[in-house]
Amino acid sequence: MAKLQSVRGTHDILPDEMPRYRNVFDAVAEIGTTYGYGEIATPIFEFTEVFKRTLGDTSDVVSKEMYTFNDRGGEGLTLRPEGTAGVARAVMSAGLLQSVPLKYFYRGPMFRYERPQKGRMRQFHQIGVELLGVAEPAGDIEVITLGADLLDRLGVMGDTVLEINTIGDMDSRNAYRDALVAYLEAHIDQLSDDSRERLHRNPLRVLDSKDAGDRAVVADAPRFDDYLTPHAADFFATVLAGLDRLGIGYRRNPFLVRGLDYYCHTTFEFVTGRLGSQGTVLAGGRYDGLIGQMGGAETPGVGWAAGVERLSMLAEPRSVAPRAVALVPLGDAAEAEALVLARSLRRAGVVVDLGYGGNLKKRMKRADKIGAARAVIFGDDELARGVAQVKDLDEGGQTEVALADLVDRLAVRRG
Repeated sequence: MAKLQSVRGTHDILPDEMPRYRNVFDAVAEIGTTYGYGEIATPIFEFTEVFKRTLGDTSDVVSKEMYTFNDRGGEGLTLRPEGTAGVARAVMSAGLLQSVPLKYFYRGPMFRYERPQKGRMRQFHQIGVELLGVAEPAGDIEVITLGADLLDRLGVMGDTVLEINTIGDMDSRNAYRDALVAYLEAHIDQLSDDSRERLHRNPLRVLDSKDAGDRAVVADAPRFDDYLTPHAADFFATVLAGLDRLGIGYRRNPFLVRGLDYYCHTTFEFVTGRLGSQGTVLAGGRYDGLIGQMGGAETPGVGWAAGVERLSMLAEPRSVAPRAVALVPLGDAAEAEALVLARSLRRAGVVVDLGYGGNLKKRMKRADKIGAARAVIFGDDELARGVAQVKDLDEGGQTEVALADLVDRLAVRRG
């Protein structure tokens, strides 16, 4: 029989690694809450149409990367490849759009079929925020600042650079699209096959192509700034002025775009050089047309998402889990007392390990293996006198403590 193992592109998060993930999950809850964002959790699978409407039939995610299947009732379902569409569907389903602004953060697994590499898995985890119902530049400033504060809380802000751009309003996009297509058509023989295929379907995606030939062509392409309407230019200037006022540094990246029509105005990414080619750790932008495209009332929106795997590789856990106290009961009476004592200690917040059997040597060996800070040793003699021996496993000293005082003593020492 073949050895069972995890599916390619998935990863078991074992206890020694979990604190890094929990650190990121806790950080978005902590920072999001201070900004007045509430947590939302949507199902990990949706009707496939939710993502086709939002990501587009011809996008790489829909055409190549989604995990889509029919359930036993014949319904087309898809494991969520990203979080924004599910949040938008949820607020529409719950009839919440009349209560804007709506402010949410989320955290959980996503699924995409792509080539696994460092920081990129087929089942991965994201955190994200969504701000719905705010059309003003203040919304863009807020979510970018929230992202910066999150990265600062994780201790990685100094290792990242905020790249930012504008893709303007719809009039700006239409004018620029025409100019870009005309330019690219004049250089079509120099474009990659992927970019030729995108030329009329989604020409903005050519701008962020990683192909060397495409990048050489794009270097001399028209600039979006030359096609911005006065409103779009003022909008972006206000966003940048807000970031300046808050002391959040940034770098303009004219090739930072979003190809789908519901995106507009600000696009941004926090990038790092510490993760090789997978340098984006947090990315977002404004998507005023999304909910309208999904069939809801026209509702402005702006938000971002960040990969937990990448952030967990960059950030150190904020705190180390408290070390355990190992109970070492010797004899049947002590074993029975240990059950009661363990529960009392745990209720007081003390991490307790119960060795489940064996002699003194075996139990002490286990205490050493799990890195326990102290061992509480007691047998028939100690029970008769109402005491236990508390051994400091770092320094080796041993103290006799009354059983009645044990919970208070260990809880205080733990703190």
